[in-house]
Amino acid sequence: MKISNRITAIVAGLCLALPVFAQQSGKDVYTKVCSTCHATGLAGSPRLGNGGDWAPRAAKGVASLYQSALNGTPKGMPAKGGHMTLPDAEVKAAVDYMLASVKDAVKAAKPEVEPKKEEPKKAEVKKEEPKKEEPRKAEAKPAPAPAPVAASASSSVVATEASAADINSFNRLLKPASKRNLPPPEDGIHDPSNDGTHALQPPLTAFSSLPKSMSGNRVNWVEAIGQKKINPRYDRNDPKAEPIVMDMNIVREVKGSMPDVVYPHKQHTEWLDCSNCHPAIFVPQKGANAISMAAILLGEKCGVCHGKVAFPVSECRNCHSKKKDIAKAPAPATAAK
Repeated sequence: MKISNRITAIVAGLCLALPVFAQQSGKDVYTKVCSTCHATGLAGSPRLGNGGDWAPRAAKGVASLYQSALNGTPKGMPAKGGHMTLPDAEVKAAVDYMLASVKDAVKAAKPEVEPKKEEPKKAEVKKEEPKKEEPRKAEAKPAPAPAPVAASASSSVVATEASAADINSFNRLLKPASKRNLPPPEDGIHDPSNDGTHALQPPLTAFSSLPKSMSGNRVNWVEAIGQKKINPRYDRNDPKAEPIVMDMNIVREVKGSMPDVVYPHKQHTEWLDCSNCHPAIFVPQKGANAISMAAILLGEKCGVCHGKVAFPVSECRNCHSKKKDIAKAPAPATAAK
């Protein structure tokens, strides 16, 4: 008994002497790893504190969010944010921290999931359908005419509503001049009841001296930076940080008659650090990026920015700017006489 007591005491002493590595909090993991994308919404990632970004994802359940964080997603998020040495528990803690920042939106999203679980009740409605058909047969005998009259009336209402609508109202690229660059109290983004909103400079006033464009907010931002009319801050915290500009063009050959696409690194790196695009959006390797107009219109690849914060894809010639070298057909050989 004395020997066993001594062994127990020695083991206990050794355990106390071992260093204890505390698990990082969810906030710590978010700050060190996740904030690179989730603070700004890079590549479509849900932003910290933005309920609209998180609600549809939270509706799928926290287990689904854990799975995406641990294993990555097809849209570009790497497993564990690219830090594979992070313990699973710390990754989950970071997810919990980001969900806590939008807890009200998450609560609102939960009811949307619950009704979907009650789908079996639809079978009860199907059983009652034969009962509804019996009175229809009785009504059809005395008065068969009202049915087509009602149908024509409803169709005319639909036609009237369709003709009264502005056919271009759905297209954000075709806003009339009166609805472009609205003042802050009218733009639907700022709070019109806040006095500070009315103190903000209207965009039309701010943009009046800048070079014009035919798309987006009607400002040619690339030309504006070339003319030194604007001086974007390259680092949010350091106003003196100098951009790392790469003066290099990448040409992507396009099938068909459309001109080839020229991707100018210079104009992009004057605004953005390379990490904004690589490797989450574009893998820096020749042939590794499958780019198509369909993918861009779905908000992938170039569509992460263009059509949202950069000029829209309707400005085809801004990208398709390299004319193809069309070889002349050889002259037909003359037949020997």
